[in-house]
Amino acid sequence: MEEIKHIHVEVRGLKLHVAEIGTGPNVVLFLHGFPEIWYTWRHQMLAAANEGYRAIAIDFRGYGESEQPPNPENATYLDLVDDIISLLDSLGISKVFLVGKDFGALPTFLVAVLHPERVLGIVTLGIPFLLPGPNTVQSHLLPEGFYISRWKVPGRAEADFGRLDIKTVIRNIYILFSKSEIPIAAPDQEIMDLVDPSAPLPPWFSEEDLSAYASLYEKSGFSYPLQVPYRISGKDCGVTDPKIVAPALLIVGEMDYFLKFPGMDDYIKSGQAKHCVPDLDITFLKEGSHFVHEQLPKQVNELIISFLNKHSA
Repeated sequence: MEEIKHIHVEVRGLKLHVAEIGTGPNVVLFLHGFPEIWYTWRHQMLAAANEGYRAIAIDFRGYGESEQPPNPENATYLDLVDDIISLLDSLGISKVFLVGKDFGALPTFLVAVLHPERVLGIVTLGIPFLLPGPNTVQSHLLPEGFYISRWKVPGRAEADFGRLDIKTVIRNIYILFSKSEIPIAAPDQEIMDLVDPSAPLPPWFSEEDLSAYASLYEKSGFSYPLQVPYRISGKDCGVTDPKIVAPALLIVGEMDYFLKFPGMDDYIKSGQAKHCVPDLDITFLKEGSHFVHEQLPKQVNELIISFLNKHSA
């Protein structure tokens, strides 16, 4: 990873951590989810740079080496959208490919809807077109122990995570989210209790990877990551009649537990996901999990590079 350069860029009063490699004229901006960080894109960044693209990954505000924003309780997804546009302006980038994973897909979609002139194309992993709002995740159709419902409660996840060191929390979430079942705790359990301490890491996620994640979350903690995405997910972003005109690619691991969210599998496979994104291609990877880009980097890299080459200016 020595080839990847790291800088901090002042964006709307906060210093954001930016990782970058490559010098090509076309730029790819990678947007992480939770419990991820810029490092989650290590395989894709190197692949894009080797194909002649300038690859950039950030730590969102409040994550990793980026600064903490004031008043996180007032956060919205539009903060992330404004950060992305301001970052592009600061770096002198007029148009960009966006690649988003997990909650990072939502600002990807929002930038494409609100700032179509800045977007060459979008790729999302696991997440079809969704916008923030009260119906994004239908938690009421799942048991009370549904992890998102638990993490939305102020203080509950903090107490749960606080029993363990940060490295163990990341380890547990990676193990949980790598499975094909939705993490749901019993009434007398917390989410961290779902993982057996002797359970191994996924074979594609090394102790070195875990240490890299932990070192970054030790800098930021979990306060803002619990706020964004979990505690702001019900806030409406105020967008009506959204449409994405840019070409789009959705890569879905068929073993991703997210497909078992109420209505999600049908939404993707019935074609409804193309209603607001008419120029959308969908590719399923049979063995792919929630972390398909880390689990199957060769296949995912090939899909992303093919998409970038097809739509490069």
